[in-house]
Amino acid sequence: MPLLYVTDLAYPARGRRYCDEDIFLTSRLREHFDLALCHPADARALMPGFDAVIVRNSGPVLHYQEEYDAFRAAALAAGTPVYNPLTGRADMAGKQYLLDLTAAGYPVIPTVDDPARLAELPQVPEYVVKPKQGADSIGLTFTATPAGEAGAVLIQPRIDFAYEVSFYFVDDAFQYALHAPDPARRWELSVYEPTGEDLAFARAFVEWNTLSHGIQRVDACRAPSGELLLVELEDLNPYLSLDLLPAAVQDAFVTSFTGSLHSFLG
Repeated sequence: MPLLYVTDLAYPARGRRYCDEDIFLTSRLREHFDLALCHPADARALMPGFDAVIVRNSGPVLHYQEEYDAFRAAALAAGTPVYNPLTGRADMAGKQYLLDLTAAGYPVIPTVDDPARLAELPQVPEYVVKPKQGADSIGLTFTATPAGEAGAVLIQPRIDFAYEVSFYFVDDAFQYALHAPDPARRWELSVYEPTGEDLAFARAFVEWNTLSHGIQRVDACRAPSGELLLVELEDLNPYLSLDLLPAAVQDAFVTSFTGSLHSFLG
């Protein structure tokens, strides 16, 4: 079964090397599958020659939005299996989920998309404002007086959190967690041992997303009061920071990923 593996090996990620991760993953997956790699802008044109598509470190979609929309539409029309499946409700579908989760009372950084609704947020000295269709901190600003077109921006209170932590899942199975002890150095990560309460927090968002298969990263921050709050639920192409893990954890992740793909592809 030939698979098309979508990645941008030249994407200039800050503090990370996407290409190394995908070189490692494909070197292991080719033991089980016939693979070919392509840039995300070429995925639609090349897809008909393959039985399924794996989307991995393809970079922010906004850099190639038209090509991605065409790929997504073509895959759905042809019934081509895509991993992660295109039914994701989180980052794959934009940032609306932050508003939905806020309204539903989930433990998420409170979010509105209209400066006129600022009173619904906790009153703080500064707010985070970013484009609703943004990614990778593009266009993010801090201000005491949020502004912007209603529906086009996301507004959140700026939280003086203790640290950020990410939980990584394959399907519904927890794999590992990493955290950034220094909030000023988001990508200087170390292995984190989650508590049962931490895992229950992360798993609630994976269950909310209802993906039967796929890799998801639950990003959270530890608020001053001690609870975790969701920052992002990445279900499109989450970077995995595999190079920071012990070899045994890397191997376990690859085993889970391979098993998930076999199950997904039947």
